[in-house]
Amino acid sequence: MKKLWFTRKNNQRHWVGDGFPVRSIFTYNDIAPDISPFLLLDYAGPTVFEPTTKQRGVGEHPHRGFETVSIVYSGEVEHRDSSGGGGTIRPGDVQWMTAASGMVHEEFHGRDYAAQGGHFEMIQLWVNLPKKFKMVSPRYQSILKESIPKVSIPHGAGTLRVIAGNYLGHSGPAQTYSPIDLWDIRLNAGVETDFTYTEGYTTSIFVLSGEVRLQDGELISEAELAVLEPGGDRFTLKATQDAKILFLGGEPFHEPIVGYGPFVMNTPEEIHQAFRDFQSGKMGSFQ
Repeated sequence: MKKLWFTRKNNQRHWVGDGFPVRSIFTYNDIAPDISPFLLLDYAGPTVFEPTTKQRGVGEHPHRGFETVSIVYSGEVEHRDSSGGGGTIRPGDVQWMTAASGMVHEEFHGRDYAAQGGHFEMIQLWVNLPKKFKMVSPRYQSILKESIPKVSIPHGAGTLRVIAGNYLGHSGPAQTYSPIDLWDIRLNAGVETDFTYTEGYTTSIFVLSGEVRLQDGELISEAELAVLEPGGDRFTLKATQDAKILFLGGEPFHEPIVGYGPFVMNTPEEIHQAFRDFQSGKMGSFQ
């Protein structure tokens, strides 16, 4: 049985640009070595934006050494990057952007959503790349809602969408550089559910809404992350009320994490080189 290791919660919001009021649940500066390959989880919203003709979001900025994964629950985000990737991410869609050797991108609210306003909620993850893949060419995956398998959890416990990895023989569409499982889960209140997961893999549960009880009795509430010990191959969840959950799991790789701003590499010199390459235009631009 995978026991609870620790929990993380952050009620302080800050703005990323003028379109994303986020709570940083963890970053590469704190618990990233414990939950490899994940580096950061920013929870944007839930909030409501009024209709506007203004372009809300965050403008052109670089990344190197990792991947960004944006999961939109409500609202709409338009993305473009210097590698030619881009598109509109709507509720239920996922964007999986591999910055790797370096790219410049921007993210704004979708035009239709901005004009209408309404509820907004999304998660952005930063996923680390193993050293041997940090300088591969950038890649963009637009994962539409229709391509994500939706599986019924046994005993009427709820449903699970497989974004990456595998659940009960159903594989997610995301292509990853290391073994990763990313599941979008809805649990019905009152049903206890057993999950089997690989021993030795990092295992985390982020509750967006509702409340769940772990097998040891610990309650995990809204906007809280539970990190389980990697030992064991099973864990149990029971929703005390209908719950929306993101499951993050994967094979850890034990390599140095050196990050500064939008770059995450293995050594300080690689960070310095990233800044030099960005400043000299080697990561591209929209000009």
